[in-house]
Amino acid sequence: MKAVVVENHKAAVRDIEKPVPPPGEVLIAVRLAGICATDLEIIKGYADDSRPAGAPRVIGHEFVGTVVEGGKSLANQRVVGEINCVCGRCDMCQGGLANHCRKRSVLGICNRAGAFAEYVCLPEQNCVPVPDALTDEEAVFAEPLAAAIQITRQVKLESRTNVAVLGTGRLGLLVAQVLATTGCKLTAIGRQRATLALLDRRRIRNVHIDELTHGVDYDVVIECTGSPSGLPLALKLVRPRGTIVIKTTCAEREPVDLTDLVVNEVTLLGSRCGPMRDALAMLATRRVDTTGMVSRTFPLADAEKALAAASEPGTMKVLLKP
Repeated sequence: MKAVVVENHKAAVRDIEKPVPPPGEVLIAVRLAGICATDLEIIKGYADDSRPAGAPRVIGHEFVGTVVEGGKSLANQRVVGEINCVCGRCDMCQGGLANHCRKRSVLGICNRAGAFAEYVCLPEQNCVPVPDALTDEEAVFAEPLAAAIQITRQVKLESRTNVAVLGTGRLGLLVAQVLATTGCKLTAIGRQRATLALLDRRRIRNVHIDELTHGVDYDVVIECTGSPSGLPLALKLVRPRGTIVIKTTCAEREPVDLTDLVVNEVTLLGSRCGPMRDALAMLATRRVDTTGMVSRTFPLADAEKALAAASEPGTMKVLLKP
């Protein structure tokens, strides 16, 4: 089968062996896969991987596909997938923190071949059926939308909470829409006029980064810039004893002056994966609208062109279609 393999900080389409699902797992024919910032950062060197020597590193973790082998209850169903594949036995799993399993593999990120391929394997328990009301182009947003929803599980947001979403790219647009449902005082801050225009159409208050008003500070800042410069800016925007939620993962790392974090007693939270079923429900009930968020769709064979397009400033979601 064809798959996108990363070697020496480059991604290329290769012919590799079709995977065979082990017991408890299913084989999924990928229908659509989405390129996100994490995929681009993995190519640059983010995320360690300890797969056996010679085993191809296939990336991609946002997908919708059809179960074609294994899992009788899911046979021929469209599914999306929880990306953390866990042991169920370690202290993290037993303590209700399975996403932080000591022995986990992570789809397309760490020790598990990803979804930029014709076929992918996942544990049956990781597969979530897609409602018939959703198109593939909507369902493919389930994984990043779940990551956006996770913020609401970590931080209490009320009508009086003054919140800034810093970065209005692929993830920031979803985060802004999710937080808008909480009734908080929300402002999205971005660089690209096109993405700010999408927020205008969704009636979400936004401001260009060059037009920020000095002296305004926020109770909560959600950092979604995808850049090492995001945290220093977030530290300038958050109020004393406020909270910064970090979504950015970067291969490039820069020193950050944390003096303001200490002096202003700011809480810093990492935020990662979230509830896939809740994401599908939000999409199905149209509480989150992905219209206009797909820039281009490429065949899998043109994955190198797709990755280059996804790297261009202002590009929103780029999809791969096997």
